[in-house]
Amino acid sequence: MLKTAGIHHITAFVNDAQANVDFYVGVLGLRMVKKTINFDAPEVYHFYFGNEKGSPGTIMTFFPQANARKGVIGGGQVGITVFTIPSGSMPFWQERLNKFGIAFEETTRFGEKYIRFEDNSGLLIELVEREEGPLSTWSFGGVPADKAIKGFGGAVLFSISSKDTRNVLENILGLEKVAEENGLIRYRAAGDLGNLIDINAQDMPWGEGGAGTVHHIAWRAKDFEEHEQWRKLIANKALRPTPVIDRQYFNAVYFREYGGILFEIATDPPGFDNDEPIDQLGQKLMLPEWFEPHRSLIEQNLPPVEVRVLKEDKE
Repeated sequence: MLKTAGIHHITAFVNDAQANVDFYVGVLGLRMVKKTINFDAPEVYHFYFGNEKGSPGTIMTFFPQANARKGVIGGGQVGITVFTIPSGSMPFWQERLNKFGIAFEETTRFGEKYIRFEDNSGLLIELVEREEGPLSTWSFGGVPADKAIKGFGGAVLFSISSKDTRNVLENILGLEKVAEENGLIRYRAAGDLGNLIDINAQDMPWGEGGAGTVHHIAWRAKDFEEHEQWRKLIANKALRPTPVIDRQYFNAVYFREYGGILFEIATDPPGFDNDEPIDQLGQKLMLPEWFEPHRSLIEQNLPPVEVRVLKEDKE
């Protein structure tokens, strides 16, 4: 049976491009690994943030659009995005969030302690300490590499039909059910990042897409050959996958499972150094070749953004 290693990336809607960069780079210390556009809506940026290479399992991506409609977090979405941090680094992150005036709450789930907070568009984010998974080597602003976010710890899925979503997790993606408590069921994927997935046991009402909500969650396929196998499996399960789509940095197949959540299968290769050197990632607006003739117009329609150290880290 095919088994995914876990989350490849998570993509969300937000409403301010510079504020998005400031939060995920300036506050959380992630690297902007790619600045490009939504290939389906070239008037909108597509930002990718992750570790030093943008490794699968570390990549949070965004479609920022000014004056975007505010969404409502609920069923048919990833409700909470979980990042993992090095063991012993929680006090650092609590102090850091306090320094930036970001309110957080402490919570416990399946014996693990989390801190939960919102980004500046209302997305729910959690940090959890874990030993597993490689350390990041990236540092920025006031976040040293030994305290840096390693990547995804996992996610909490909000399903309108929990039984159907759990069926996909178990019988298509190959996750293993490992625990159940307080209305949540926990699954484990095969990898060491983005590998612990929690889901509501009881069905939830629909959320509404918009700024502050997750658009889709992508699962890892190790290569192009396995990716084709995933697509055939999904089609055989009558889940109507899209054709394989070239996203420049990975190939993608999308399908909406019957719990309402948009799933993607994404390949690990070719990666974000496909069109620029590792040491220059995220510095220039990168366009696929079919948009290059329109670069000037595209750039005129996009707000200027910069990666910057925030004032709180300069004081």
